Amino acid sequence: MVGKKTTSGIVFNLFNYSFLTLLSVLALFPFLNVLSLSLSNKTAAAAGLVKLWPVDFTLSSYKFVFLRHEFFTALGISLERVLLGTALSMIVSVLAAYPLSKEERAFPGRTLYAWVFVFTILFNGGLIPWYMTIKMTGILDSIWALVLPGAVQVFNCLLLLNFFRGLPKALEEAAFVDGASHWTTLGRIFVPLSTPVLATVTLFTVVGHWNSWFDGIVLMNSPTQYPLQSYLQTVVVKMNTSTFANIDPVQAKLLGEISDRTVKAAQIFMATLPILCVYPFLQKYFMSGIVLGSVKE
Repeated sequence: MVGKKTTSGIVFNLFNYSFLTLLSVLALFPFLNVLSLSLSNKTAAAAGLVKLWPVDFTLSSYKFVFLRHEFFTALGISLERVLLGTALSMIVSVLAAYPLSKEERAFPGRTLYAWVFVFTILFNGGLIPWYMTIKMTGILDSIWALVLPGAVQVFNCLLLLNFFRGLPKALEEAAFVDGASHWTTLGRIFVPLSTPVLATVTLFTVVGHWNSWFDGIVLMNSPTQYPLQSYLQTVVVKMNTSTFANIDPVQAKLLGEISDRTVKAAQIFMATLPILCVYPFLQKYFMSGIVLGSVKE
């Protein structure tokens, strides 16, 4: 009977849901451990007593972080990078994907251009040519060095390209009959109909910019210009007395209540929190965007 669940189907669904729930819980353990560590006393943290619940609850680590201007300077640079980099990348990706989604007769040479894009996924010039190119363009040690080199995300372009190709041709043809230009067609038909894949690509771009740390260390000459993840990398890898140089009396008092482990945990949690706040709003578009943008009938 159509729609009737069999016993094997019920068992499979039960097992599937239980397994995925277990994986979700396991994925939360490291995050909960970092949160608990950041809220625990330094003695308990040093003794390894903190697991999934704070021991001797205290907010001293967060108070210390909030008093450190270096953290918020790096946070501001990261926010600027995410906003500027995401906007630039989305504009460039849409403008690249739209012509590449056309047929060969409408855009001669389309296949060649598409292969040029794919080639960059498979091969690159290496770290030194990448650095020298950025240096010779004169954008080294500026915010543009963090957003321009990665503005064209080829994977995102391919997702948009395939999604555009899957839209009904009749809509585009009707627009052209009414006298619409390519700019009008793109802005009033393609973009509004591409909300799921655009949200997905935006999420990829935001997370990529937010989590990136290596380019900040390589392309910025001063630690005061590091984005947040680059700053945290230097803190997590090596944190010594120089990290606490030039502190005021309030911070000096807090030093007796914290340790490097609790401060690291507090900064890591605060760096993760913005993405956790953004992700739920884009999650509903994520799966549909990935599927629709990667499969063409």
